[in-house]
Amino acid sequence: MALVVRSKVKEAAKGMRCSGDFFGALDTVVANKIKKASERAKGNGRSTLRPVDL
Repeated sequence: MALVVRSKVKEAAKGMRCSGDFFGALDTVVANKIKKASERAKGNGRSTLRPVDL
């Protein structure tokens, strides 16, 4: 499942080119952040992710 939108990433990376494998790597980083944030929230007895969980 793709978590990042290629067009928005390209827009945010103004003037830079992105290799094809960049998006897969970025997607992995985002997925890992979400997983760790979820674990932290659950550990604190919450089912809602908050910025502090990042």
